[in-house]
Parts: sequence; C-alpha cells; structure tokens
Amino acid sequence: MVIIPREKPVLENLNIYYLNIKKLLEHYQGEIGTGGVYFKSHAAEGVIFFDKDDLLSGHFRDKTIELSGPEAIERLLDAGDKYNFSVTIYGIAEDEVYFWASIPTAEKIYKDLSTEFTDLEGLIKKMTSEKLTGYIDVSIEDGKEAGLIFIINGNIISGSYSWENGKPSPNQENQKLLIRKTKEKGGTFNVCRIPLSRLHIEAPTDRSAQDNSRNTIDMLEELLVAFESIVARAKNIKADFNKLLKQKFVENADKYSFLDPFAGEFQYSNRTISFEGEVSDKDLAIGVINSVKEMAQELGVLAGLVGDLGLWSERYADELSRFGIEL
Repeated sequence: MVIIPREKPVLENLNIYYLNIKKLLEHYQGEIGTGGVYFKSHAAEGVIFFDKDDLLSGHFRDKTIELSGPEAIERLLDAGDKYNFSVTIYGIAEDEVYFWASIPTAEKIYKDLSTEFTDLEGLIKKMTSEKLTGYIDVSIEDGKEAGLIFIINGNIISGSYSWENGKPSPNQENQKLLIRKTKEKGGTFNVCRIPLSRLHIEAPTDRSAQDNSRNTIDMLEELLVAFESIVARAKNIKADFNKLLKQKFVENADKYSFLDPFAGEFQYSNRTISFEGEVSDKDLAIGVINSVKEMAQELGVLAGLVGDLGLWSERYADELSRFGIEL
C-alpha cells in the first residue's frame, strides 16, 4: 500500500499525458518546498517525496512488482503515459518530510485490526509503550475519513487527518477526534514499523558517565565539519548536508533517540554542535559516528572521509579506544 497525506492536496487529478514530471517536480520544489507527488491508475500507484533540493524517496507498485527508494523514483519519472496516471500534489511540513521519506521502507506488523476487537486509544498506548518508530494508519467507514499517527521511539510526533485542509498537524485535539470517530463510526487500523539499521550498540553505561565532556563534543564537532566539507566538494551530491544528516538521524531514532531531530536535544548548525540531552559520552559518540559512517557509505564518500580523518583519529585516539570505536 502506498501511504500519502490525508489532508486536502495542493492540486489533484492532473493527467500525466499532459505533464513533464521532472519539470513538475522542479516547479513544486520551488513553489512549496517540501511535499509529495502521488501517482494513481487502475494498474499501478506510486509516490515521490521531495524537499526544495532533492527527491528524497519513492514507492511504486503494480500488479507484478513493488519498488522503494531510487528505483521507485526512476520508474515513476520514466512512466510517461504508460500507466495513464492521475497525478496529485501534497504539501508536507519541512520538519516532517524526512519522516514521510522513510515510510516506503516500513513493514506492516499489525494488519486490518478492527474496532470490533481493538480500541484505538489502547492501541496507541501499546505502541508508545513498546517504543515504536512508525505509524498507525486509521480508516473510518471504509475510507470516508482517515488519519495517520506518527510515532518515533514511542513519542507521538505528529499526525495527518482527512478533515484538515492545511499541513499535517501535531494538534492533540485531532488525535482525540480521531479516537472519538472510531468509537462512534467504527474503523480499521494498520500498524507499520520503520525498520532499524542492523548495527548494534551497547546498553547505556552508569549514571556517573552521563555528563558530556567538552572534549567529546569537540571531537564530534570536528568529525561533522570534516564530513560536511567532503559532501560539499562531491560534485554528485547536490542535497543540503544538514537535511541529509537530519534524515539519517530520523532513520536511526529507535537506536539513538537523543539524536532524533524532533526531540531537539542534539543540534548541528553553522559547524557547531549543541547538546542538551542526558546520555553518556560513549553512547553519544557511538550514535553520531555510526550515523556518519552509514551516511558516508550511502553517499559513496566513506573512503574519502576516513582518509581525511588521519589527524583527527590521532588526536582523539584515547577517546576512540575508550569508547571501542573504529572507523
């Protein structure tokens, strides 16, 4: 199933026969900045999520195949009039579009739960207590009304509701209204988890290690500055570094909740780190460095980054050894 915003779209039901999809995306990247383009026909459907600089992610499915990520984007961009798509454009808030971009990788863990047996309010409490990162998809009266509840590491961060005409809203009143509507009219629920990276970190150390030293912050700051410089020099990478970094932190929010951009504990801006969370130096370093390694690998610049960090590795050899970190 292709997940799209529940709110009223910016523009809907355009016929792909008359469109240049690449130019359409470029236009709305400039016009609304962040959003999604939904493609629908009787034979296939798909979505591309974008910010003002880049196409972030996509999802495509037809009767024979289902694709996510760059393959899905490529298939949709090259669709032409093959599927006779109807095209709809949605606006998505800038601080939420990176969560939406992760949705195509989600896995369904509960399917077609019914209000006959399941209470939505109880389901929300269960998913938050289990530290879910993902979403609850709610359909009321066979889709006449609908809602999405977004959760990161057990924290409800926002939602998307069919009765809202604006951008997705974190308003608790909408969530209460969604619960009330399911009780009054009935509904079905699907729960999906955004999968974790396979990397593993150790459990938090004792409380005595939880005061972050300036030395650890300086070490991580120098790492991010070096990484940002490499990304800026790479001719094949056009997306904004800070947006890519935030997207990676969203992907890893289940493992490193203190890096979650929505929590606001960790900030990297103007080549400076500020951190107000409560976590050990070791866990902070592991979270940032593992995220950087993943992102560098995905961008194809890991070898260059490691090569540029020779002096950095020597300067912080004691810390890296104490934390058990290798580049």
